[in-house]
Amino acid sequence: MKLFILFFCTVFGAIAQERNYQSTEISIDPEINGTLLTSGNHKNASLAILIAGSGPTDRDGNQSQLKNNSLKYLAEGLAEKGIDIFRYDKRIIAQMSKGFVQEEKLTFEDEVNDAFLVVNHFKKKYKKITLIGHSEGALIGILVAQKAPIYKFVSLSGAGNSSATLIEEQIEKNAPQLKEESQKILNQLKKEELVENVSSYLAPIFRKSVQPYLISWFKYEPTKEIAKLRIPILITQGTYDLQVESKEAKLLKEAQPRAQLLLIEGMNHVLKEVKTPQENQQSYLNPNLPISHKLIDGIAQFIKE
Repeated sequence: MKLFILFFCTVFGAIAQERNYQSTEISIDPEINGTLLTSGNHKNASLAILIAGSGPTDRDGNQSQLKNNSLKYLAEGLAEKGIDIFRYDKRIIAQMSKGFVQEEKLTFEDEVNDAFLVVNHFKKKYKKITLIGHSEGALIGILVAQKAPIYKFVSLSGAGNSSATLIEEQIEKNAPQLKEESQKILNQLKKEELVENVSSYLAPIFRKSVQPYLISWFKYEPTKEIAKLRIPILITQGTYDLQVESKEAKLLKEAQPRAQLLLIEGMNHVLKEVKTPQENQQSYLNPNLPISHKLIDGIAQFIKE
């Protein structure tokens, strides 16, 4: 059960020199804060914005019990190649730090709206903005790219099927004894109906306070949404991803035939190249293990071309 639970469990102006790029802390609003890495090229009109995945995930790709620095390494790797990039904490990170989270009021659209705020903050300075959405962040990026002036889009370990389908598949694979109960819950949520009784085994995913978020999330089919885009798209996916399998990337590619598809052998969901199931699980808790250089190179080439 641990594997499918992992899927859900997502100073102004201070500048310091790091390697061959600069790091600046930026506040979009009181609850959305992030880090802007810049190459020092003041004529650079291109910016990448990195959108994190599901759950209380911070700008570095970490959660309280899952520190792997995946998004931190991705941002730094792209900055090393001369790409300005901004990554930010999800709003829930600030709320958790204050000890005030109203989970029952959270919706998927809230995260989409926050991504719009980030884009609006930078769109005057940067004429070419690339969105890079990781996992659930890929769907957020797609929805933003439909309406905002986005230059390019990168789906990074993003699903092709709906989130409801992904949950159903992961439960069937990792906890088949819970399949029947989970299907009943999912069917009710897809009808936009709250579920009163959820067993303790499924409560981490389907507790009543998170159901409004799930209902709002289930409405979107990534393949239908990505098909609406008319901008250059790169779909990236690792072949050793336990949460979003390679078939999901292929579904996105089928829905958007003009998109580029980059499959990276051995890369997992936290963007690290592993060889065994044990290495795969351990990588979620290893902040020192670097991410795939093939991924950094592939995204950098796509942004610059």
